[in-house]
Amino acid sequence: MAKPLTDIETFQKADELMRILRSAVRKAQEESRRLGVANVYSFNGQRYYELPNGDYSRTPPETTTAEDA
Repeated sequence: MAKPLTDIETFQKADELMRILRSAVRKAQEESRRLGVANVYSFNGQRYYELPNGDYSRTPPETTTAEDA
């Protein structure tokens, strides 16, 4: 089990890192949506796909290649 953060400086650095990582994830999600690519999430060991139309599915979307387009 992880030790609780007792040093305020360590806590502040961890908080800043989490802020940066959350921002990066949001940007990646937005880019995937813009490109029409599904976002993939895992909850309780189950994969969920956020489809380009905004729906959620547990079935992986069909993929297309540049040759298909």
